[in-house]
Amino acid sequence: MADSFKTQETMSGRRRFLITVTSVAGTVAGAAVATPFVMSMLPSERAKAAGAPVEVDLSSLEPGMLLLVEWRGKVVWILNRTPEMLATLTKLDGQVSDPKSEKPQQPAYAQNESRSIKPSILVVEGVCTHLGCSPVFRKDIAPADLGADWLGGFFCPCHGSKFDLAGRVYKSVPAPTNLVVPPHTYLSDNLLLIGADRKESA
Repeated sequence: MADSFKTQETMSGRRRFLITVTSVAGTVAGAAVATPFVMSMLPSERAKAAGAPVEVDLSSLEPGMLLLVEWRGKVVWILNRTPEMLATLTKLDGQVSDPKSEKPQQPAYAQNESRSIKPSILVVEGVCTHLGCSPVFRKDIAPADLGADWLGGFFCPCHGSKFDLAGRVYKSVPAPTNLVVPPHTYLSDNLLLIGADRKESA
């Protein structure tokens, strides 16, 4: 009788062991099958390079500060313009080539004086429209090398193209058009989405 009881206990223990092993194996197999499906829903590096939208937290972007992010393999500048910076724009209407941003270098919702959705936040591609060089941010006023009409903006050292604090190109420089404003929208007050406009993200 005791032997029979021990045999039943041993069989019960083996049963529990087999159930546990089977459950673990099933869980591992299920995870292995599910992982490719989950991963396929995340943007790959190739998708990002092709233009997958990029979220940017602006909560630490202080007035006058320039933030650089990457989208589609390009640098995108995000500049938090001060009221003094914004005040320079109307002063330069006669100095820039396309003051009303009439050429299609920006979405319709950024075809305004500040070339932006929020007046203080400029979002432009950091690529010179001449030969694709990378301009530098120069917020100093009227330096000797840039002339008395310079009130801050972006200067391309490759061939001397100049852009104001709205990315508008100065007259008589090699660059033919204003800097490109990429599609973008705001998901919240401090969360910017680059690569999708308001209709696409709605």
